Amino acid sequence: MTLTIPAGHFAAYIFDCDGTLADTMPLHYRAWKRLVEEQGGSLSEELFYQLGGRPTEQIIALLRDQHGLKVDDVVGMGQRKEKYFVELIHEVRPIESVLRVARQWHAIKPLAVASGGFRRNVEMTLDVIGSRSLFTTLVCVEDCARAKPFPDPFLEAARRLNVPPEQCLVFEDSPLGVQAAEAAGMKWVFVPRGAD
Repeated sequence: MTLTIPAGHFAAYIFDCDGTLADTMPLHYRAWKRLVEEQGGSLSEELFYQLGGRPTEQIIALLRDQHGLKVDDVVGMGQRKEKYFVELIHEVRPIESVLRVARQWHAIKPLAVASGGFRRNVEMTLDVIGSRSLFTTLVCVEDCARAKPFPDPFLEAARRLNVPPEQCLVFEDSPLGVQAAEAAGMKWVFVPRGAD
């Protein structure tokens, strides 16, 4: 699959992780499905992908408030979901079309990862696909008060790379991530589900 890269000169490249650099979304779905079923609920794949790009605890609160999921402890449930994902992490595969771009610009332009995931999981994911060393910095959920669709993760990545936001190109797989890139004043590349 060929990605559609916008024309122009970019001083830095910023990549989302889950569903963009790494094909983790099916694994995240399995982890979410297990968690929700333990609480007596169900989670369709369609709803799961609609929630893409949101932090774990925000998804749990949304499932509780809008879909009636029984939730006793949002933080504890979030930790359980992440544990279930980590149990599957060895199955992660790279999204080669995106990783090729990162490899092409490594050591030529500064590269960052800006993810709504927890740092530990992002680092493990990048290690499994053999790409952590490509990136100058990682911005994870712990680094920003506001998650995507707010521009904060991308603006923080640009700040750390010392590059003006308008000179950055973002790679994203979720509508929330695209909204965040636009709010940051950055051009973006959409990575469709099933990209290889």
